[in-house]
Amino acid sequence: MTAWLLSIEGTEAGHTAALLLALLAAFLHAVFGALQKGRFDPWSTRLSIDVSLVILSLPLVFLVPFPEPHMWPIFAGAMAIHFTYKVLQAMAYTRGAYTVVYPVVRGTGPLFTVIGAWLIFGESFAALQWLGLAVLLSGIFGLAVYNLLFLQSERDTLLPALGFAVATGLLVAAYTTFDAYGIRATANPFTFLAWFFLLCSLDIPLLFLATPLRHRLRSVDLRPLMARGFAGALVAFGSFGSVMLATRLDKVGEAAVLRETSTVFAALIGWLVLRETVGPRRIALMTLIALGAVIVELGG
Repeated sequence: MTAWLLSIEGTEAGHTAALLLALLAAFLHAVFGALQKGRFDPWSTRLSIDVSLVILSLPLVFLVPFPEPHMWPIFAGAMAIHFTYKVLQAMAYTRGAYTVVYPVVRGTGPLFTVIGAWLIFGESFAALQWLGLAVLLSGIFGLAVYNLLFLQSERDTLLPALGFAVATGLLVAAYTTFDAYGIRATANPFTFLAWFFLLCSLDIPLLFLATPLRHRLRSVDLRPLMARGFAGALVAFGSFGSVMLATRLDKVGEAAVLRETSTVFAALIGWLVLRETVGPRRIALMTLIALGAVIVELGG
C-alpha cells in the first residue's frame, strides 16, 4: 500500500486519488461534526472519541517504521494546534446550532489554507479556481448568515458561538497546512498517521483528568457515550486520514477546498438526523458550495 501511494504521488493517478480522498473526508468530517453535536455535550463526546483513538492507535505504531528524529518537533506542533482546535470547536458547539456553527468553521478554513499552501508549498490557483473558491465561500457564509437571521433557538449564545467558529476555522487552516507539511516530511506517510492519531488524542483525556471537566461525566450513561466515541474514532481515522493522504498525493489547497463540501453533507445531516430545518434557500446555498468545488476541480 505504501509503495503504491508513493508511486502515484504527483501523477494524474495521484490527482484522481486525492480528489476521491478529499470528498470522502468531506462526508466523514460532516458525520464527525454531527457526532459532537448530538446526544451528549461536545466535551464528553470529544473525550470518548479521543480515548477510543488512543486505544485503536496504540497497536498501529508498532506496525509502521519508527519516526525519524526530525519528526518529533513536528508531532509536538501538531499536538498544540489540534488541542487548540478541539477546545475552540467544543466551545463553539456548546453555544450554537450545528448548522450555523459548522458552515462558519469550514468556510473560514479553505481560504487561509490556500494562502498557507502558496506561502509554504509554492502552490498557486488558476483564475478559474479562485472563482470557484469565491463561489464555494459565498455559499458557505451565505448559509451561516441565513441561519443567523432565521434561527430561533440558541440565539442568546449565537454571537459568541460565531466568534468561536471563526477562530476554529483559522485553526482548521493551521492544522491542514501543518499536517500536510508533517506527512510530507516522513518517508512513510503511515508512520505520520499512526503516531499523529496516538499523540494528538492524548490531550482531552489528560485535560479531563486534570480539570473540573471530569465532573461532566457524573450524570452521563457511559456505555452509549463510549459507543459513540468508538464510532467517532473510526470516522476520524477515515476523515483526517483521507485528507492528509490527499495532501501528500496532490495540492494541499485543492484538497482543502474540496473537503469543504462537507458543509453540504453537514446540512443534510442536520436536516435528516438532527431534525434541523432546511428550506429551499438553504438548498440553493448548498448548491453554490457544490458548484464552487466543481469549478475548483475543473479549473485545475
